[in-house]
Amino acid sequence: MFQFSKQSVLKKNKNFRTVYRYGKSWANRMAVLYVLPQPKQTAAQRRVGFVTGKKLGGAVMRNRAKRLMKEAYRLLQYRLIDGVDLVLVGRASLVNSNCQAVQKALIELFNRAQVIKKEK
Repeated sequence: MFQFSKQSVLKKNKNFRTVYRYGKSWANRMAVLYVLPQPKQTAAQRRVGFVTGKKLGGAVMRNRAKRLMKEAYRLLQYRLIDGVDLVLVGRASLVNSNCQAVQKALIELFNRAQVIKKEK
């Protein structure tokens, strides 16, 4: 089973609030992506956080939405640049989607946010 390393996950409320306040956001119908470049001293790694609100439904629905976002991110993480903090916020249409649709939506958001590595 895949696990995110402790250094690559946003956990503290303070970190989420910083990304929300100072980061830039992009949205589509499945998710909202917040991106904040890290300071040069700590820019060695990319950190990510996953959020689902109570509007999505009960705990089962929220956990499913988070699992879908995490799996799509896991498949795409090697194509992303380092040195940024990312927060993915799930929207209601995410709950009834499959993994391929979520992955497609995240690729669109990552392209718009310009966090995908340039092809050589």
